[in-house]
Amino acid sequence: MIAQTLSNLKITALNPMQEAAMNAAQKSDMILLSPTGSGKTLGFLLPLLGLLNKNIPTVQALILVPSRELALQIEQVFRAMGSGFKVNCCYGGHPVKVERNNLSEPPAVLIGTPGRISHHLRRESFSTRTIHTLILDEFDKALEFGFQDDMEYIIKQLPALKKRMLISATKMDEIPSFTGLVKPVQIDFLSNTTIAPDLKYKLVISEAADKLNALFALVCKIGANATLIFCNHRDAVERISELLWIKGLPNDIFHGGMEQEDRERALLKFRNGSHRILITTDMASRGLDIPEIEHVVHYQLPHNEEAFLHRNGRTARMHAKGTAYLMVTPDEKPAYLNEIPEEEILPENPKPPKPSPWSTLYIAAGKKDKVNKVDIVGLLLKKGGLDKDELGLIEVLDYSSYAAVKRTKIEQLVDTIKGEKVKNKKVKFEISI
Repeated sequence: MIAQTLSNLKITALNPMQEAAMNAAQKSDMILLSPTGSGKTLGFLLPLLGLLNKNIPTVQALILVPSRELALQIEQVFRAMGSGFKVNCCYGGHPVKVERNNLSEPPAVLIGTPGRISHHLRRESFSTRTIHTLILDEFDKALEFGFQDDMEYIIKQLPALKKRMLISATKMDEIPSFTGLVKPVQIDFLSNTTIAPDLKYKLVISEAADKLNALFALVCKIGANATLIFCNHRDAVERISELLWIKGLPNDIFHGGMEQEDRERALLKFRNGSHRILITTDMASRGLDIPEIEHVVHYQLPHNEEAFLHRNGRTARMHAKGTAYLMVTPDEKPAYLNEIPEEEILPENPKPPKPSPWSTLYIAAGKKDKVNKVDIVGLLLKKGGLDKDELGLIEVLDYSSYAAVKRTKIEQLVDTIKGEKVKNKKVKFEISI
């Protein structure tokens, strides 16, 4: 069955993480930790196939995910596997009537967001008596998005569970007890970066006197995508940052002359999307948690090839694609490349992209105050009145926390939660500048 499935997917072989997941999932409950884009979906869908029984006409496996997009992505992969088993999706924004009609002839595999699945369970849209496998995909994000209560309720409604798989791109300090995992095998590929990058090189040619304007035009053309701009010196980082701000392009900087707290905050706001541009020295070329960078700009080419490779390693990670732009003068030859890349044509009248829809909320409490992401989600949704889609990435540091909030809501939110307590302690809330 596996060989035919891989053929249907046009895949010649499993990667090491998928092989490890296949072996582990057959033996016991499993925790699978692997980066975004590394093929985790197949890592749990392939072993799931071996657990499904064609003679059972009701739901056998439930996959809970934090977002509609992920639910649809998993459904698409499962259908492409060509197993013959029925699959359906349930999620907010999708007509409940359509979902109930689909569930009247139950799928073998049901994928859904916790909110919508719990809605159907309360209305007894489908039976849980034959659900033997539970998969919690992107579990860390599901907790961040405030789905703990829904997930806890759902799991209590599954009396026949025999197998649990928890999938995450983040290692958690503690797995909540409501998951019910029993002596799980942990597969950890978070530090694995052996997959070759799909990286494209482009040349940006301009006279030295026009270089800053060329950079502005390039960033405008790149648009709303995450972009790292590398310079060789701190003063260049700060000079370019100031120019882009003046021209209406919000950005942040990162270099060794900054205080640690300021560096952490810059990376955090880049990760959560509040700022899409980070201007940096080679200090940010390795060892930092800034995933899914689509564009790297070499404003100044580095002094050696090793630095060049490390800079480019920030993009095209795992199965993702990326572009590295080399800014050179007309008589300058790009170093470290065997072939001269094609030239990027810049717009004559560049216009800055719209500001990011996200802003960052600072919360003056962290891990040392016994505060966790679930506490913050509860506060911002219940007391702050945010909808789940108005709350983005949350990061909890030792003595502070930060949450991405929709820019249109953050000022009202700060007014609403002023004076509120976290873990029975009054804390300060403000917009992080």
